[in-house]
Amino acid sequence: MLVKTFCAAVNGLDATVVTVEVHKSRGVMCHLTGLPDNAVRESLDRIKAALENNGFRFPVADITINMAPADLRKEGSGYDLPIAIGILACDEKLNADRLSDYMLIGELGLDGRLQPVRGALPISIRARAEKFKGLIVPKANVREAAVVNNLDVYGMENIAEVIDFLRGGEAQPELIDTRKIFYEQQSHFEFDFADVKGQQTVKRAMEVAAAGGHNIIMIGPPGSGKSMMAKRLPSILPPLSLAESLETTQVHSIAGALSRDTSLISQRPFRSPHHTISQVALVGGGINPQPGEISLAHNGVLFCDELPEFNRSVLEVLRQPLEDRKITISRSKYTIEYPCSFMFVASMNPCPCGYYGDATHTCVCTANQIQRYMNKISGPLLDRIDIQCEIQPVPFEEISKAEKGEPSSSIRQRVIAARKMQEERYRSIPHIHCNAQMTERMIHEYAAPDEAGITLLKKAMHKLNLSARAYNRILKVARTIADLDASADVKPIHLAEAIAYRSLDRGDWAERPYR
Repeated sequence: MLVKTFCAAVNGLDATVVTVEVHKSRGVMCHLTGLPDNAVRESLDRIKAALENNGFRFPVADITINMAPADLRKEGSGYDLPIAIGILACDEKLNADRLSDYMLIGELGLDGRLQPVRGALPISIRARAEKFKGLIVPKANVREAAVVNNLDVYGMENIAEVIDFLRGGEAQPELIDTRKIFYEQQSHFEFDFADVKGQQTVKRAMEVAAAGGHNIIMIGPPGSGKSMMAKRLPSILPPLSLAESLETTQVHSIAGALSRDTSLISQRPFRSPHHTISQVALVGGGINPQPGEISLAHNGVLFCDELPEFNRSVLEVLRQPLEDRKITISRSKYTIEYPCSFMFVASMNPCPCGYYGDATHTCVCTANQIQRYMNKISGPLLDRIDIQCEIQPVPFEEISKAEKGEPSSSIRQRVIAARKMQEERYRSIPHIHCNAQMTERMIHEYAAPDEAGITLLKKAMHKLNLSARAYNRILKVARTIADLDASADVKPIHLAEAIAYRSLDRGDWAERPYR
């Protein structure tokens, strides 16, 4: 007898339908084919115990289980449930007529309880695309999978509930009001710029970065508020669109980073990896491929605190993702692609001791030590950071003031207005959504300065000893500043502010008198 059940294998953000074929004949052996990994091979032991602990006997017969397509590697424990149901149907313990209507995923405990699996959301999307009537998942995955409309998603606690349902029992699909959850959670932020005293220049730089999607680095002594400012950046970024939210949730679903109560990520992610992070943890991959920190920051912020403390080889792998906004991981056994369109935010001390230019502490570093410290960040990586902002500790007089600063909600409204201008400008250009993504041709078309602006740029390049790579970055940032002013043209005043955000491009960083 031959029975088929259906599940899915996740590859990147996509899922592929896997057909589990179970055939029973005379004999006593059990064969599992279709490129299963060790976790899948071990499923037979879990299934046998789960069935026996729920009143079913594992059939004594020659059972062949094939997972098609046979050339696609099957990884993880999510195949336990479809294999177990296929074996029971093949042994005539339940009717196989309804099996073609449903896709099944879930890991089995030895007591038959269904354990959560990774990738429930992309699997749910695939089930809807393939016109399945419904999807059966562990209870812990049901809110995540039920985000997909026009698909009945059933959350089950154990295999006994699944068997009862497939025998004709009643079960209610999970109903999630996706839009209600999405819009209710968008405006709740833990951190707010209203709590930041002083630092008007840095707040302005953050606003410009958020408005144009620009990468930003903050340079200042310890305790000046670099990390505090970075944590508040998501509160002024434009809200996620529903499509962005769904894509971000898929990445977190694949990584197993969604909590049981989370159905949809409605706020932009903020990821802050430790400086000891490895290349694989940052970009993704591994024996069983998983998204890295840059993909978990997709549509959000990746914050690297104390940037020079990161291993240089780790920092260098950021160069291609920052440019392409996706990461392709190629290994001997697989090639996989993850999205990674994020804002890169970094902070660093100005020197090894941290107090170069601090009015209240004496720097003990030599010019050579400062230059070596700065050289830990390569030119090509620095070339991908549009805004370089110097930050100083806030004086006591400002800290002691009772009044709060401008709230994030006010700043966010200006950022949203600037982003709308950019969306309208680039509406006909695919994959370009903000000023930071402009190509060189687009810079000359949309951010070309007038004659006075060109004169100002020429003076700045010579007087401040700016590097050649700073030119396009200045024009991009100036275009964003003009958008914040609702100006159709890039004016000299916009260029002047953009030039001020190129501190590290100045050739005399270690030699110049700091303020």
